Amino acid sequence: MTTSALLQNQKLKSLLHQLMVPKNQARPRKWVSWFVNPVVHSKGKGAKICRRVRMDVLPHRKFHIGANSTIEDFSVINNGVGDVHIGDRTRIGIGNTVIGPAIIEDDVIFAQHVTLSGLNHEYRDVHTPIHQQPINTAPIHIKSGAWIAANSVITAGVTIGKNSVVAAGSVVTKDVPDYSIAAGNPAKVIKKYNFETEEWERV
Repeated sequence: MTTSALLQNQKLKSLLHQLMVPKNQARPRKWVSWFVNPVVHSKGKGAKICRRVRMDVLPHRKFHIGANSTIEDFSVINNGVGDVHIGDRTRIGIGNTVIGPAIIEDDVIFAQHVTLSGLNHEYRDVHTPIHQQPINTAPIHIKSGAWIAANSVITAGVTIGKNSVVAAGSVVTKDVPDYSIAAGNPAKVIKKYNFETEEWERV
């Protein structure tokens, strides 16, 4: 039976989840972290996951960290509802949270306390607690060379363009084009690089 077929079988999925994750928790059991994840997930040469990183990573979704990339202490990586891919030479800064689905390409810089979440909770049924309602996912895509400054939030479904900058404290709810600077809450593009003048120009 394929992984996809397993995920469609609700009873089997529930049983596997109980075996892998303690009740009402997101972190996998030690045996999963020690014996299963190192075989299932890939890690590039020279990649470093610091000792105090919380890896809420399960084997039924993909996780990859590329060569010479680093995840700094006090960060949280969660692939429970979507794959997480981190490219080469990328730095996930201190205290970051990355919840899949998320693709982070090569040569990306995340400063401190950045949050990426590829999921949203359904809330429209007022007769049911939100935690009992379905979740929706939309992949986040951070293109190569981008810089996400401290305390920024990137919401589900957003793409940050190549060599673009998200200013500190921004809440990004819409795509940021390549070679742009976005700032604010909600974030708006404030500068773009003009290849003819070779200058960063205000929008």
